[in-house]
Amino acid sequence: MVWEWLPGAMDSLVEIEPYELMQVVHAERRWPRLGVKDFTGLPVLTVWGRTRAGRPLMVASRSLGGLDRQIVAVRELRPAELAEFEKWEATR
Repeated sequence: MVWEWLPGAMDSLVEIEPYELMQVVHAERRWPRLGVKDFTGLPVLTVWGRTRAGRPLMVASRSLGGLDRQIVAVRELRPAELAEFEKWEATR
């Protein structure tokens, strides 16, 4: 699986380092979830996980064909999402 950046996406990172999201997408314990990109309605695969330091992040990506993905967004999990993620973590 190849992960690449949507052009300009790295420029929009705020207080999140590129290495942190790569830790999430390559983590042993990560929660892939299908979703829809906010206002565009485009299908995305989100990956919920933690960095090695324990920071909970969500990485959204779109398919480039096969297993290759393009990162379109990344952010910290919101409180309700974090609670849901922690319930999932407790079952793993």
